[in-house]
Amino acid sequence: MIRAVLFDLDGVIRHFDHDPTLEARHGLADGTIARIAFSSPLIDEVTTGLLTREEWIIRVGEAAGSAAAAQEWGRTPFAADGDVLALVDALRSHGTVCAILTNGTDTIDEELRDSGIDAHFDRVFNSADIGHAKPDVRAFRHVVAALDLAPEEVFFLDDSPGKLSGARALGMTTHHFTGVAALRTALHAAGVPDATASTPIP
Repeated sequence: MIRAVLFDLDGVIRHFDHDPTLEARHGLADGTIARIAFSSPLIDEVTTGLLTREEWIIRVGEAAGSAAAAQEWGRTPFAADGDVLALVDALRSHGTVCAILTNGTDTIDEELRDSGIDAHFDRVFNSADIGHAKPDVRAFRHVVAALDLAPEEVFFLDDSPGKLSGARALGMTTHHFTGVAALRTALHAAGVPDATASTPIP
């Protein structure tokens, strides 16, 4: 029986509003910042707590040759997905534990608190605190131990299919997130109570 649903954060619960003109305005080729920021070893170091978010942004700016571009990119606004949060609220109202597991930085707690996202979840697990990032099975072991659940009692979803392998190896039910409707169907198929009973929030 599924007792907890574990959500990825970025690309599922929140979405960033990237400015498509940012790099051109700073004389950089399109995609330069993301390519540097999300490549190893930088992304591995910041998501396992070896670098702070501030240090990460500084290094991205150095590698790109534009500190200003990196700083502006680091301030990209985000918005929560109301349909996903409505589903989370419905799941919790029927007794299902809902938690986040994100490959995040040291500012995740502040970001989720300030945006109000954390109020919708029972727990937030951050790879920068755990010391292991998805898909490392050790990140998922940390979560099930903290929740005091068996892996078979946890349903994990992520918009990056490559992040599912550790959860699957541990025995969790996994789902490649492509949208709320498909997620609702997958939760229903997994026997999660009232997974379809969501009402959009304002």
